[in-house]
Amino acid sequence: MNGIMIILTLLSGVALFLFGMSLMGDGLKSVAGNKLELVLYKLTSTPIKGLLLGTAVTAIIQSSSATTVMVVGFVNSGMMKVSQAIGIIMGANIGTSVTGWILCLSYIEGSSGIAQLLSTATISAIVAIIGIIFKMFVKKTTYKNVGDIMLGFAILMVGMQTMSGAVSPLKENPHFVNLLTTFENPFMGIIVGILFTAVLQSASASVGILQALSVTGSISFAAALPITMGIGVGAACPVLLSSIGTNRNGKRTALIYLLNDLFGMVFWSIVFYSVNAVVHFSFMDLTMSPVTVALMNSVFRMATILVLVPFISKIEKLVFWLIKEDPEDLEEQADFDLLEERFLAYPALAITQSHTAMNGMAKKARKNLNRAFALLKDYSQDKYNKIQQKENLIDKYEDKLGTYLMQLTGHSMSPQQTQQVSKFLHTLSDFERLGDHAVNISKVASELSEKKITFSPSAQDEIRILQSAVQEVVDLTVDAFCEDNLEMAAKVEPLRELIGILCNELKTRHIGRLQDGTCEFQQGFAFNDLLTNLERIAAHCSNVAVAMIETDSDEFDTHEYLKSVRHMKDAAYLKCFDNYAQKYKLADLSSQ
Repeated sequence: MNGIMIILTLLSGVALFLFGMSLMGDGLKSVAGNKLELVLYKLTSTPIKGLLLGTAVTAIIQSSSATTVMVVGFVNSGMMKVSQAIGIIMGANIGTSVTGWILCLSYIEGSSGIAQLLSTATISAIVAIIGIIFKMFVKKTTYKNVGDIMLGFAILMVGMQTMSGAVSPLKENPHFVNLLTTFENPFMGIIVGILFTAVLQSASASVGILQALSVTGSISFAAALPITMGIGVGAACPVLLSSIGTNRNGKRTALIYLLNDLFGMVFWSIVFYSVNAVVHFSFMDLTMSPVTVALMNSVFRMATILVLVPFISKIEKLVFWLIKEDPEDLEEQADFDLLEERFLAYPALAITQSHTAMNGMAKKARKNLNRAFALLKDYSQDKYNKIQQKENLIDKYEDKLGTYLMQLTGHSMSPQQTQQVSKFLHTLSDFERLGDHAVNISKVASELSEKKITFSPSAQDEIRILQSAVQEVVDLTVDAFCEDNLEMAAKVEPLRELIGILCNELKTRHIGRLQDGTCEFQQGFAFNDLLTNLERIAAHCSNVAVAMIETDSDEFDTHEYLKSVRHMKDAAYLKCFDNYAQKYKLADLSSQ
């Protein structure tokens, strides 16, 4: 029974510790707002700056995993390069050891004078009282966040004390002492450190528990060192999990965190235990205390980073070798590399470069739409995640191209060049919206899969016909834009008009199916969402085609052009429309 109570009390202490650390970290991030992220991005021009920055930020937010996850997000979005991230991650490894020193405060004891003032009970009580006053009675948000920090700190200290109190009786237990001595086998100690930290998902929590166990007087240096080595590797678990769904650079960044600790563990294991085999260090049997655990953790981490800093470029090459470049990624980077600022002084060249980059954007938007259409037939979470990931890339295209083209408008250009830039700026948002609709369709597919919704056979046939028409209008538009082919662009509007008619007809038919009970309302919402997105895709394709045709005629009034086309349809337009009407003819209702 005593054993169960010890375990329950220990786990409750771990829970309080983790909650306090989380509350304190969240409060610190709220007080800083987005400044921490901005600082991480701006101050990484050299590895040493990144190292110092990573150390400072992690010491503040008390989590190397949180810092690294933030950096993975930056690299994944393209705001930061992998080489910039390495220094920050190394600094995060050092910064996380600060928590151990903070926890040493919880072991200050004494009955009078300064010792009593610095005792855990006194510090925790004062901090908790100030924190709850800020949290409950002060209206300003910043002070409330400061209150969260103080309450988090107090809870963390109480959790630490709870853990220490839970394990203190064990120092008299011979079985427990024998168990801890088995960890003096370095391999076993490393495995325990890795597994323990992977479960807790916090190196700070693992070090805290090791400090709590050291109070029993049963932890020797020989047992604590391998566990500390394993803790760093285990802490990579949440970082690796955070890289799921990111691009290759995001995965490389997460891998750097693992490799840093893995190299440190292997290197120092070989060096330390080889030297010990020869000279037999006298301190191996030293009984550890919370302070010596914190000291060992800090020294180990700093020594590891000192060894690794000269090899930053080699680490970068290694992760690029382990996670190889994808031809698609190289193609994307090549598109962005086209937008060179030096070309802005030569508008003709800059416009050509922009057109090539926009071609890449258009093709990627089309590919994402095709992924979304395929998802309707064969849903998988991996394919769904891929669509969301590529949508971020399309947004990045819009941001970089929009910025570049706006910079170009500040230079002297001929009327034709001005029209061309204007066309690109108009069509840019339409291609981006195609990507948005791919995401919307993927969400419909997710809903259909999650709720196990199936359309009736007639509805499936109708969607298939409409989808084929939409895929053709997207192909026409993208090919026309990439090849600057006005003849192809002229075929877009007749097909767009037919798609609009088909959508209206399908809505009418589906209402009929809902009324006669062939389909249910749940199916009706998903069907309607799908039609809306397909219709909007065709409209954006029409906008691109109109922009191309209007630029060629030295005019740019989309609404007037469409009005004239729709009211004065020439023979070519009508013939094109009739061909599409025959190609995408719906089945007769009477035959269904």
